[in-house]
Amino acid sequence: MDNATVVDILNRIAEMLEIKGENPFKVRAYEKAAMTISALTKDINEIISEEKLSSLPGIGESITEKIEELVKTGKLRYYEELEKEIPLELLSLLSIPGLGPKTIRKLWKELGITNKEELKEAVLSGKLSNLKGFGKKTEENILKGLEQVKKFAERFPLGRVYPLAESIVRDLKRKGHIDRIDVAGSIRRMKDTIGDVDILASSYEPARVMDDFTSLPYFVEILAKGDTKSSVRTSIGVQVDLRVVDNSEYGAALYYFTGSKAHNIEVRKIAISKGLKINEYGVFRVEDDVKIAGRTEEEVFKAVGLTYIPPEIRENTGEIELSMNGKLPKLLELSDIKGDLHMHTDRSDGVNTIEELQEAARKLGYDYIAITDHSSAMGITGGMKEDDFLNQIEEIKKINKKGKKPYILSGVEVDIKSDCTLNLPNEVLKEFDIVIASIHSGFKESEEHLTDRILSAIYNPYVIIIGHPTGRKIAEREAYPVNLQKIFEASKETNTIMEINAFWDRLDLNDVNCRKAKEMGVMMAINTDAHHIEHFSMMKFGVATARRGWLEKRNVLNTYKLSELLLIVNRKKEKLKSGK
Repeated sequence: MDNATVVDILNRIAEMLEIKGENPFKVRAYEKAAMTISALTKDINEIISEEKLSSLPGIGESITEKIEELVKTGKLRYYEELEKEIPLELLSLLSIPGLGPKTIRKLWKELGITNKEELKEAVLSGKLSNLKGFGKKTEENILKGLEQVKKFAERFPLGRVYPLAESIVRDLKRKGHIDRIDVAGSIRRMKDTIGDVDILASSYEPARVMDDFTSLPYFVEILAKGDTKSSVRTSIGVQVDLRVVDNSEYGAALYYFTGSKAHNIEVRKIAISKGLKINEYGVFRVEDDVKIAGRTEEEVFKAVGLTYIPPEIRENTGEIELSMNGKLPKLLELSDIKGDLHMHTDRSDGVNTIEELQEAARKLGYDYIAITDHSSAMGITGGMKEDDFLNQIEEIKKINKKGKKPYILSGVEVDIKSDCTLNLPNEVLKEFDIVIASIHSGFKESEEHLTDRILSAIYNPYVIIIGHPTGRKIAEREAYPVNLQKIFEASKETNTIMEINAFWDRLDLNDVNCRKAKEMGVMMAINTDAHHIEHFSMMKFGVATARRGWLEKRNVLNTYKLSELLLIVNRKKEKLKSGK
């Protein structure tokens, strides 16, 4: 059984318990366990065989036993018992924005609604109007939410599919019948959502590769199996296609199946103008059909007069013209990142201690990290109070005196309240090295008011970073309406940093807004918003988003040395405090 399936079942258990009205701490325990497993870079089967499951943060004895039962037998008795109590299709209603567990329980118990179709019918027939607390506005929001969920269902978040694609590639390499293998398509371009998974390989034994592929444990259905191409469906519903090509065609095929379609069409036009044609087999002269390139992507680009274009920006948004003139930007690399400025400890809603986060960051070679726990207005997250933060600052100072790397910056993620104030006073905020201000509630407020809330934080001299600026959750909720033009203008004026939240379900700012921010001269920070040490691995998604937004090293705060970072941070504080 793969990690994704275990995570899915743990989350379902948490959702069922929530609908049942169980103890919130019990619900949270399963959510934390799911969070831990989802962040693992190692196969759950290996962890269990090494008897290391119970040593993972957030996984206690009871849940350890359940996960082991699930992985070893393929079944979980506790889950099956819950299924008898709670209709499984009822959980699909949790994906509808604005519908919480209590509301869903009420709809189920009083109207017998168990799925989206029944809910839609109940709204349209006026049945909901008979329930207390359900007005016309609520009905409108439900219908809007149903449409939103339908749109989300067509694609999968990158962060959910990417680990699966990596596992497939890794396992096929282990089989030993492959010369070259890559993930292609929108995953290679690191788009934030994925339609399906395209994998390309070269081998002199394509039939054996197809046997290896279709026998992998991730798949629940073989859709097609051929000599050089097979298609399967995974347990999470995503389709995976594998093609095997000759080594001499590999570069051309990788280029072709990476896309995007718009990019490929434009490059084909250039080829035609040069008397050439491009397809998945290579680059050919039209006059005599002689193949002149195809073994590598570099060959393909060179054949049509282009320098190599990184996959992330192959979207026909200006990259071809710049490549033609040798003026492509040097995109940010993961190796450029020197630290992470947004993470949570077990003092708020995280799993690990400060020291555990520091040690995990040391292994990544970071020069610095910032501890940014939630302040108390966050309620359910168990945020910290003023005295807790002051004590934490002193604790961080003591840890730094030990001289261990990385250096720890004291910080906080403070809530931007609906009244445009922050939920910690400036007297406390001034004590931190890094203050992140974020919106966590009131997403349905007007664009004008939400913009004003963010602007109020931007003009606070102690707020350094605006966290996940548009509040979107991929495949869960749309970005809330804000005027990014005004926000970016104010950020540039005040030297406030905009965050690219690297957590896979956010990637906020998105690629389009990153590019706009860059063009307006706004600096950004790429942070993981880690709640567990394994979440540090999500930095790659933030960097990929930045690359899709054409960001270079100089555009990202946490590529700078610590001394340079502190100068940039203090520049804002001094500028606003002096009134200049």
